[in-house]
Amino acid sequence: MRNISSSRVPLRSRLAYGLLTAGVMLAGFLSRRLLGQYAFIKLYVGDALWAMMVFLSLAFVFCKWPTWQVAAAALGFSVCIELSQLYHAPWIDAIRQMPLGGLILGFTFVWSDLVCYAVGVGIAVMVEILLIRSVKETG
Repeated sequence: MRNISSSRVPLRSRLAYGLLTAGVMLAGFLSRRLLGQYAFIKLYVGDALWAMMVFLSLAFVFCKWPTWQVAAAALGFSVCIELSQLYHAPWIDAIRQMPLGGLILGFTFVWSDLVCYAVGVGIAVMVEILLIRSVKETG
């Protein structure tokens, strides 16, 4: 008898998701460095790539979670980080002034970032579905 719930869990390769995460991080850094003079790139693309990186990182760590659960966790984490930008106390602002702290926590709350996070997670979900479909067809 086949277990229906296990068929909904994607087959994730940690190597593939680690490489995808690194690739998205590199794309984010390069987008700022090479194309940061364009307002659209500066304002929106980095946030979408950040949410994609969160999705891929969570998929790497929780490789047995179904796609919807990884997507919900990634979106929830991203929204919580954005909401944390409404809070300004000396200790958290000191963390934000460090390069890694600023990259992770951000600085100011912007409503459009929430849309960018949803788009980024949505793109990551589509990439995962396409990857899983291609693996199932070839394997």
